[in-house]
Amino acid sequence: MTLSTRTLCTITAGEALAAFRAGTLSPVALMEATLARIDAVNPKLNALTAVHAERALDQARAAAAAYAGGTARPLEGIPVAIKDFHAVAGERTTFGSKAFAEHRPDRSAPTVARLLDAGAIMHARTTTPEFAYAPTTASPLWGITRNPWSLEHAPGGSSGGAGAALAAGMTVLADGTDAGGSVRIPAAACHVVGYKPPFGRNPLDRDHPIESLLHYGPMTRSVGDAALMQNVMSGVHGDDMCSLRERVVLPESFPPIEGWTVAVSMDLGMFEIDPEVARNTQAAVEVFRRLGCTVREMTPDWGGLDLPHPYLRYWEGMAASSLGGMLDEWRDAMDPYMVRIIENGLSHSAETMYRCAVVRGAMYRSLAPILESCDVLVCPALAVPTVAAEHDCGAEDFRVNGKPVHAYLGWNLCYPFNMVSQCPVIAVPSGLTQAGLPTGIQIVGRTYDDAGVFRAAAAYEAASPWRDVLPPL
Repeated sequence: MTLSTRTLCTITAGEALAAFRAGTLSPVALMEATLARIDAVNPKLNALTAVHAERALDQARAAAAAYAGGTARPLEGIPVAIKDFHAVAGERTTFGSKAFAEHRPDRSAPTVARLLDAGAIMHARTTTPEFAYAPTTASPLWGITRNPWSLEHAPGGSSGGAGAALAAGMTVLADGTDAGGSVRIPAAACHVVGYKPPFGRNPLDRDHPIESLLHYGPMTRSVGDAALMQNVMSGVHGDDMCSLRERVVLPESFPPIEGWTVAVSMDLGMFEIDPEVARNTQAAVEVFRRLGCTVREMTPDWGGLDLPHPYLRYWEGMAASSLGGMLDEWRDAMDPYMVRIIENGLSHSAETMYRCAVVRGAMYRSLAPILESCDVLVCPALAVPTVAAEHDCGAEDFRVNGKPVHAYLGWNLCYPFNMVSQCPVIAVPSGLTQAGLPTGIQIVGRTYDDAGVFRAAAAYEAASPWRDVLPPL
């Protein structure tokens, strides 16, 4: 197979694995192209905190030998970029913080270990805001990460480095964590795919026990690759008592969705939506109609629940519990907004924290009838295409359509679905704005119905392909 570097840097894992098995592509050639692409574009993007070039090439040579010897594992030789928030045994893992600049965990997060044990090659680590607590990607340790579609804009967060790396061709696969949209925000902002599995499907690491807002999930350039990764990452694990024993294996292909009923909510009853986001979402809805689906406009009754308040109180409490003891030593070296989150959390009562659980129950009571009467719910991922690379999450003058909205949560339609965390959600591209910025939709499924979400996403992708549109780097 004679492929250009640019073609190799947009290849899917499924395509690469088939070529490896056929002997028409070598893992070494793919890794060389990936590393060359990193050299060419990462200086513009700042999406990676570390690149392990020589080691990755050695592992790619070993992968080539495994294919020749018939011992290749499921992801043998595929480059995967691991978020610098995820523990990797013996590897520098900084969480985007100067306090952990030389931190080296003694064990790997379960999902990371599974990817590497399946033969994927960790050639790079991706940037994250400090402690993954922002919907954009900038940190005191690593600086600002930029969107490959527009360097003036953010790639989303907190898995923003992963989204930028995928879109720019610096990796084939990437992983992310999602506690408020951190997989789906950068997927939408960077024109890639991000999957938030239902709570318990993928194991958490030991540092976040029983945390139902948090999900480890795949980020890819195709729905098929997300399924491929998800099959490796999921399943019961001894480090996580909440990890489900039920094993869900997603197939390589799905049947059509003709005859399905798709619920559509443009604003979830509480968001101001940019006109171009609305236009692209409507275009995506038309794709589902062309696929033979019945479309119903249905919106959960969430507007009166004041979701930002309980979500933020809980989010701040999480930060205070895990990071509050750091303030005395590290306050001046930390992101000021991160400090504010921790300080707010230290002031909350137990009643304030449990109030979030009460609201989550009310949210599901409103959402459940929609999902029971429809196969999936479709809505935008973000209210705007993205925000400025230097976006201030604490700004008091942030606006959408000229109306003031919360600069941290007011443009993010992803976080509500972390509050109903048993629902699987996949984010896929919905188009580009006139200025060339990506937009994305979310496809929300019934609780624990991973296959239904992937079936809808695969049908949508086949009818509205996005991989032939690349960022102008």
